[in-house]
Amino acid sequence: MKLPYEFYHRPCLDVARELVGKILVHRVDGQEYRLRITETESYCGEGDTACHAHKGRTKRTEVMYMDAGTIYIYLCYGVHWLLNIVTGEENEPEAVLIRACEGKYNGPGKLTKALHITGQLNRGSILGEELWIEDDGFRGEITEHTRVGIGYASPEDQARLWRFKLQ
Repeated sequence: MKLPYEFYHRPCLDVARELVGKILVHRVDGQEYRLRITETESYCGEGDTACHAHKGRTKRTEVMYMDAGTIYIYLCYGVHWLLNIVTGEENEPEAVLIRACEGKYNGPGKLTKALHITGQLNRGSILGEELWIEDDGFRGEITEHTRVGIGYASPEDQARLWRFKLQ
């Protein structure tokens, strides 16, 4: 079952935890690529120094202020596309990074490459017919960890257990 708008229209931490174990689907030229999400990270607004929107609206972060279910994809280090889903209320910038999927896709750049996801999907909707997330009923044990690659954030934000992994 495709996840509805209401699933994403909730606090970032709730969405991030509950996305773990769901199926990420990308339809390209009539073919569907499907992977189970095994890891996510939460970025919770302007007060979170690890969040791209920490310093407010910019051309890059404007997408984070959009409606829940909006796709936020950005290029990391000029090489890897990273997939995020906007959550919560409009004008309150929160997003969940899809960090890893089942198999050899243990990094956000690896999973977007495997699913043929690029920046062309930025600002689209996760509720559409090209990219979506399904719940197939799978339930697994989820563990909480600190986020990765945020050495620029405050010590308090670096210590937050806002990364969720399928055990």
